[in-house]
Amino acid sequence: MTTLALVSCSESFNAARLLQGGAKAAQAASISNEQMQAYIAQSVAQLDAQATVLPSTNSYCQRLARITKGLNSVNGIPLNFKVYKTNEINAFACADGSVRVYSGLMDLMSDYEVLGVIGHEIGHVALEHTLKAYKNALLTSAMLDAVASTGDVAAVLSDSILGQLGASMVSAKFSRKQETAADDFSYDFMKGAGLNPMYLATAFEKLLGASEGGSATSSRVAEMFSSHPDTKARIERVTTKATADGFARPKQ
Repeated sequence: MTTLALVSCSESFNAARLLQGGAKAAQAASISNEQMQAYIAQSVAQLDAQATVLPSTNSYCQRLARITKGLNSVNGIPLNFKVYKTNEINAFACADGSVRVYSGLMDLMSDYEVLGVIGHEIGHVALEHTLKAYKNALLTSAMLDAVASTGDVAAVLSDSILGQLGASMVSAKFSRKQETAADDFSYDFMKGAGLNPMYLATAFEKLLGASEGGSATSSRVAEMFSSHPDTKARIERVTTKATADGFARPKQ
């Protein structure tokens, strides 16, 4: 950092950028959760438009409907489910309650394992991790500039901005503490539904195996796990907890 005795034009510019950053932070803080939900809905709509969304009559969708039967909301947020046809192994949930499951993940896992993954993803919604991540995205791009320039918090965002937001939701980087909290949410969700939470551990085992396959898909799964707590430690943690609660390892 330069000293105060060497003030230059470039430093003045940096100071202006700092002020601009402060204005962005203030603008983000002033956007209500309801307004954020409107932006999220726009982003989800673009993600759906860009993906191959399977129709409700498709066997994947019918299976997902069976898996999630009765799972209508979390913390008052209505949930809606769709399947993306892709070999990618992933699932994500957005703060507006949109849950998207990739057919590649469904191919890899049993019904209860898929439900364990969904429980983890909606845990991020229930604990407001996804909402906070979305707000943070406003501070690290030109998204907030677009909002400020219109003076309308309900403005329709450009395709490029929606693309940035969509990408941030699909590959959201949560803290290790948040990931652990979402694991706990899924565990309690499974146990509370009378299901064996050990399926969460076997789901992690399959994801770990998929990340070590050496393929392009494996590399993407490995990248997805890069910001998560150590996968083997997560498996051990869930297994130990489930064993203490009297659950046995399910037969595969």
